[in-house]
Amino acid sequence: MKQLLLVFVGGGFGSVLRFLVGKWLNSSESGIPYGTFAANIIGSLLIGIILGVAAKNDGLSESQTLLLATGFCGGFTTFSTFAYENHVFLKSGDFTSFALYTIASFIIGFLAVFGGMYLVK
Repeated sequence: MKQLLLVFVGGGFGSVLRFLVGKWLNSSESGIPYGTFAANIIGSLLIGIILGVAAKNDGLSESQTLLLATGFCGGFTTFSTFAYENHVFLKSGDFTSFALYTIASFIIGFLAVFGGMYLVK
């Protein structure tokens, strides 16, 4: 039960922060979802740091890892919004934005995870 509560609390905080980042950075004028992109990249960096610290000499407890990695990062990052935004690009025929957003999200997301783990070495 404690594990569920940790994930719930961390996820709640992550989701609220993602909402605020989206409100601040997403632009209805350009249609580019900068907020989702930023949340996913920052979340990737954070999970790399968190899991890197957790793996390094047991730097975080299981409870801390659940709260921060599974809960917070899980709530902060969002694949479903990413998928929907790509659907919008495709439906509107904006194949360039679709390709750039998808490729950049994957490449920079992976690099952020690796970078986060590298930072804690």
